[in-house]
Parts: sequence; C-alpha cells; structure tokens
Amino acid sequence: MSEPRNPTRRRLLQAAGAFAAAAALPATLPRAAHAQARQLVVSDPGGPYTTAYRAAFYDPFEKATGIKVVNVARDAQPVAQFAAMVQTRNYVWDVTTLTLSADIPFLESKGFLEPIGLKATDFPGVMPQAVTPDWLGVDVYSTVLAYRTDKFAKGGPKSWADFWDVKKYPGRRSLRRSPIDTLEQALLADGVPIDKLYPLDLDRAFKSLDRIKPHVNLWWTSGAQAMQAIQSGDVDMMSTWNGRAQAAIDNGAPVSIVWNEGLYSIEGWGIPKGTPRAEFAKQFVRFCGDAKRQALITTDLAYGPTNLKAFDSIVPKRAPILPTAPDNLKNMRLPSPQWWAEHRAAATERFNAWILS
Repeated sequence: MSEPRNPTRRRLLQAAGAFAAAAALPATLPRAAHAQARQLVVSDPGGPYTTAYRAAFYDPFEKATGIKVVNVARDAQPVAQFAAMVQTRNYVWDVTTLTLSADIPFLESKGFLEPIGLKATDFPGVMPQAVTPDWLGVDVYSTVLAYRTDKFAKGGPKSWADFWDVKKYPGRRSLRRSPIDTLEQALLADGVPIDKLYPLDLDRAFKSLDRIKPHVNLWWTSGAQAMQAIQSGDVDMMSTWNGRAQAAIDNGAPVSIVWNEGLYSIEGWGIPKGTPRAEFAKQFVRFCGDAKRQALITTDLAYGPTNLKAFDSIVPKRAPILPTAPDNLKNMRLPSPQWWAEHRAAATERFNAWILS
C-alpha cells in the first residue's frame, strides 16, 4: 500500500471526521481547544486490558502530566490499521499495543514507527528483549500447555512430547489453528531443544504435526473459544494462552498450567509515525517502564511485567501465576521476531493448506 499523491477532498473530510470522532469518544471530554490539545488517544485490546492499563498507566499519567488519556479498543490485529494511518496521515489514535514477534519487525522495516530513541540502559529493570529504539514492552503472556486435573488424577502431561504421546496420555486434544507457536510445539514434541528451535525446520515440524493431527479434536481460533473448551471439559489438554487458562482456573475449573516449554510474547507501546501528538505519546511510553506501575497490571491480568523489579511490589500469592516469575520464565523462550518477520507469510500459507488436507 502506498501513500496517495493527491488526496481528494473526500479523503481530507474523512480524516477530519476521524479526528473528531476520536476526540468526542468520552462524553466528559473537555470542550475547550486548549484542553483538547492536551490529550492522548491510546488504543488497547479492551476488556481486562483497559481496566489494568487504566489503573497502571492512564490515570497515573494524567495525574502526573495533566494530559488526558482517551482509550479506545483497537482491532484484534492492529498492524493494517497502524500502517494505513501512517500512509494516509489519518490518525485516530496516537499510541497502541503491539506484539514484539508478530508486529514490530514489519513496522520497523516499513519505517512506520515514530522514533522514540529508547535504550535498554534507560530501563535498568526491564527485560532487554522488551526494549527497541521505537517500542517498549510492558507485559508478557505465554502460550502454554494446560490440562484438566480431573482427567489426569495421577499427573498430566509435562511437555509437548507428552502431549504428542497419545498412548501414555489419552484424551481429547486441542491446538491453535495458526502456525505461530504450533510449529514450535511440533518441533519441541519431536525432540528439538527449546534453545535450538530457529531457524524452524518446517519439513520436520509438519511431519510431527502429521502424527498428532488425527488426535486433535479442536483447532481453536480465539482465546475465548480456547478458555471455554478447557473450562467446560470439552477437551482434556490443549495449547492456550496462560491468561485464558488462568481465567478457567479462577472460574473454578480443575485446570493446571505447564510452564515448561512455554513460548512467551511481549506486548507494549508503539507510536504511528507522524501523529501530531507524538511528544505526548513519547512521554507516555517512557512513563510505562516503571516497576511499580507495571506491578498494578497484574491485579487484573495474569500477565507478567517486563520490569522484573515489579515483583517487589506484587502480592506473593499472585507472582507464581505470572509468566515472568523467575521459576516460569527460565523454562520458556521468546519466539524469534526475525524468523517470523521473514517467513510468516510462507509458513501461514503452508499451514493453512496442511490443515485442510
């Protein structure tokens, strides 16, 4: 997609309308031009994210700076909207959450991220992987193995090799209908060490998937679907996001999370290049690296802070269920952003053809 050379009057009116819609979202937003100038529109995935981010970041930032934070729910996959805003200069928000492995390499390669000039040394407690020059990771979730403890009274699967072992661990299984994480899990099941996954051997991965495919009862496509499947007992074991498994546990389901061989992802803030409120946005991004502020996220989300000093402020009984707790993090790894940036399209095409075969 390229930027139009001669924007039409209609496009300009659409852009103006988008700005007006974003500014008018909350009914209590100040009407004065000066007040509106000191605001920042931040997009997040909504639901518990908004609750957690409001308590940890939005309200404290407003109090510290006087800059009003207006939050809106973003698309499930924000990259296309992010790119379109930069190309058309039609900014409906100024900051959004982006995932390191899935989003950042592409946006960086296209020059779509506003330069911030971040350095890992600016954030001593933050995981080095969570800082790039133009993006700051603030929370971590993980794709994990989860199983029903009522199905496996003597102990359930503890690795992806166990998940693949249908004789030792019989039961209904579920995997994500996506090459991301699923290919890595197939290789781990086939004996590839977690620190030797990349570059992914796709032929080996699909041979491994061929073995488990007849035993997969559900290929899930959304976190809500995954949570419902394990919570209701429709499946006995599955690959899922730790937050969804934890929600099932919180709702009373007999579910256990296996952190071993988990694949963690880092979410954080990026700014679309050229937004007129870029300076406010940069202040906000830096603000979110603070350990005590990140600790507040974990009250509403079962996700780990990227600033590991946050654990000094997290209730001890809460810490063990978070991905970045030391005993959990040591057994997991971050999928390679570089590999997925280069191979995602081809891997997805091959996976989609395989799943239908």
